[in-house]
Amino acid sequence: MNGTVRVRAYNSRKLKMLFSSRVLGALVLASDWRTPESQLATKIAATTGPGVVALDVMNRSLISSADVEQIRAELTSLLANSGVRVWQPDQAAATIRLTLAENLQQYVWVTQIQQAANQESVIMVSLPRPASSVATQNSQPLNLHATPVISQAEPILDFAILEGSPRRLLVLGGTAVTIHEFKDGRWLAGQSLPIKTPVPLPRDLRGRIFLRQDHLFDVFLPGLVCRSSGSAPLSMNCQQSDDPWPIQTEDAGLSGFFSPTRNFFTGALVPGILKQRSAPAFYSAAGVPRHNYTLWLFAAVDGTLHLLDGINDRLAAKVNWGSDIAGLRTACRPGAQVVATMQQEDGRDALQAFEIPEREPLAVSVKLALSGNVSALWTTQAGDAVTAVVLNSDTGNYDALQINLTCAQ
Repeated sequence: MNGTVRVRAYNSRKLKMLFSSRVLGALVLASDWRTPESQLATKIAATTGPGVVALDVMNRSLISSADVEQIRAELTSLLANSGVRVWQPDQAAATIRLTLAENLQQYVWVTQIQQAANQESVIMVSLPRPASSVATQNSQPLNLHATPVISQAEPILDFAILEGSPRRLLVLGGTAVTIHEFKDGRWLAGQSLPIKTPVPLPRDLRGRIFLRQDHLFDVFLPGLVCRSSGSAPLSMNCQQSDDPWPIQTEDAGLSGFFSPTRNFFTGALVPGILKQRSAPAFYSAAGVPRHNYTLWLFAAVDGTLHLLDGINDRLAAKVNWGSDIAGLRTACRPGAQVVATMQQEDGRDALQAFEIPEREPLAVSVKLALSGNVSALWTTQAGDAVTAVVLNSDTGNYDALQINLTCAQ
């Protein structure tokens, strides 16, 4: 890596994300859905005619699960009154896919109707969201805490802590994985496993280290995968590979292909986010689990922030984030959060935590000022913390930090 730090793209600083200690709670109150249900039933019946159909309802809004079931039941009843019977897919002449979506002003229901080999028909109905459907709730802000782990002159790409006796620390560098043991209150370097590669690695190098159950760890580098042995004496074997890297955590169920000659993900996803098999080329990504899907945020190489939910690819306009984001969750609060980098006036980076209550990021912590620029930001495998590497502007060292999120007291 030769001490080179990735040049990160920042969105325009004219648009500021303001911190508020009042966090938006997405509370969809009991609603009367009869008007859009009636409109939708009439339009569906006019398209399909009498017969048997299959109905699939997908919720991409903040409508409650109970209301979704109410909408399904009442729509089924209204269709039956028009001679359209909802039944099993294998006996249906048409398939109806209803997606319940929303924006800040209205609910939008999109219906896709597929009849045999006929061209797909699309029906849309919408209704204004009542002002009371989104309420604010007093909530304590969250605090970001940075715990120093290790500092060294050589670049750090990623690190992982193995709890036990003794505690061990795996540090992924540009040329080796170094194993440290915690003794007398500090980390002491021990065995170093060299990274042997048949081809030169990119100058602006990035990498990830994942702990395993059947062996100690795997390392992902551009065009290269390294695997440790499963028992002592510890060794590591590296091979050329185009395998995708796990994104965020392996439990998140999404992987992405990393460019073998550059410092970013190509955008190709495995297995994809429902129907979406690709995203714009991106530096980093974070998943925010919802009730029945995961909203994925991608920090694209052009400085934009994309939100993918399996159907839509939306741009978040009012952010000035850097290229490093990571998802995590805190035990003191439901849901998930995203930690993002942003540049301060002095050119150094800061971290801030966000939630996505209305599909637009909302700051839920004050900024955590850092001693330099972030060169790596990854979610830990447990998903409850973030590992950060900062190139210290004062010392020139690479500082490894563990970032935790707690509720303010």
